[in-house]
Amino acid sequence: MVKAAVILCGSGRFDGSEIQESILSLLHLERLGATWRAFAPDAPQWAVCEHFEGATTDDAARNQLLESARIARGNVSALHEARVEDFDLLVLPGGNGAARNLCDFADRGASGTVRPELNALIQGFHAARKPIAAICIAPAIVALSIGHAGPRMTLGPASGEAAIEAAKTGAQFVDCKVDAVCTDQEQRIVSTPAYLLGPDLLSVDRGIALCISEAIRLCTE
Repeated sequence: MVKAAVILCGSGRFDGSEIQESILSLLHLERLGATWRAFAPDAPQWAVCEHFEGATTDDAARNQLLESARIARGNVSALHEARVEDFDLLVLPGGNGAARNLCDFADRGASGTVRPELNALIQGFHAARKPIAAICIAPAIVALSIGHAGPRMTLGPASGEAAIEAAKTGAQFVDCKVDAVCTDQEQRIVSTPAYLLGPDLLSVDRGIALCISEAIRLCTE
C-alpha cells in the first residue's frame, strides 16, 4: 500500500493551501488505495486574507498547522516531523499561500528559498527516487529546491510569467492543459496546472486525478 505525505500550509487559496486542490488530492489517493498523512509548518501564515477579493486582514493571525487541520480533519502533524523513510510519495497541492508560506517564490522568484524542513524533504524524496506530485504553483517550490537537477514540470503555459521565472532555477517548464499532466519519468516528478488554469472544478479534478494516478504508478516501478 502506497503511503503519501501531503504538504499543507493553511486553509484557503489566498493565504494557505488551495482547499479544492488539497481535498481532491486526498480523495484520489484514497480512491487508488493509498494512505496519507498531512504535514504543515507549525508557524504563522504569511497573512490572513478574506476570500472574496483576497485582501489581507491586518488585525488577524493564524497558524498554518491549526488551519491545515481543517482540511485534513486532524490527520496532520508538524512539518518537521515528516520523514522520507516513512512514505512512498510526496504530494504538494498549490495555492497562493504555498508560494508564500512554504517558500518565498511569490516575492523573490527564482532567487527565493524553500522553508528548510520542506527543502530537506523534497531533496530527500528526490535523492531516494520516490515520486513527487506537484500541483498548481507547487512546481515552483520544487524548482527552488532541486531545479539544479533540471526536472521537467509544468506551471500551465511555458510562456507564462511564473514558468519563465521558475525556469531560471534550471528546471524545465512545458505547456500543459488543466486536465493533463507532465510526467518526468526519469526524475519521478508529476505535475498538473490545476487552478493556475482552471476554470472549473471538473477540469481541475481530471488533472489532479491523473497526477495522483501517475505518481502512484511511479511508486510501483
